[in-house]
Amino acid sequence: MSKIDDAVTQDQHKIGTEIGVSDWITVDQKMIDQFATVTHDEQWIHVDPARAAAETPFGGTIAHGFLSLSLASRFAYECLPVYEGQVMGINYGFNKIRFLAPVKSGSRLRGRFVLRDIKKRSATEVQRETGLSIEIEGNDTPALVAEWLSLSIFE
Repeated sequence: MSKIDDAVTQDQHKIGTEIGVSDWITVDQKMIDQFATVTHDEQWIHVDPARAAAETPFGGTIAHGFLSLSLASRFAYECLPVYEGQVMGINYGFNKIRFLAPVKSGSRLRGRFVLRDIKKRSATEVQRETGLSIEIEGNDTPALVAEWLSLSIFE
């Protein structure tokens, strides 16, 4: 059996189960401001704390939805397996992303992963579909939920 077949066999029984929960990370105003600068999305609800406090129901600034989503890679490094013989992992895309709750500046986020599917794509690739929920500490509603596709590449 090949290393790719081993990887698929190793995780097929985990389909439908939680495969990891990351550590918390704080999304502070500095991170929000840096993201705004890099993406050229400097809308005031993200970068003007005084105006956001006065004119929004959030009580201050909120993180960009795409900032929360971009943290998925960091969370995945902590939670998703690297298989024997795997030489790299590649983000393949998303089937679905929904932003459900605003992330206020100073909030802590973490990623929760559920394996939805795993299959051999080719002689060098395994595709994994993972359910991702980015949770906000102290909030019942997650910041976002997504169906994330990734590829594990083997030699």
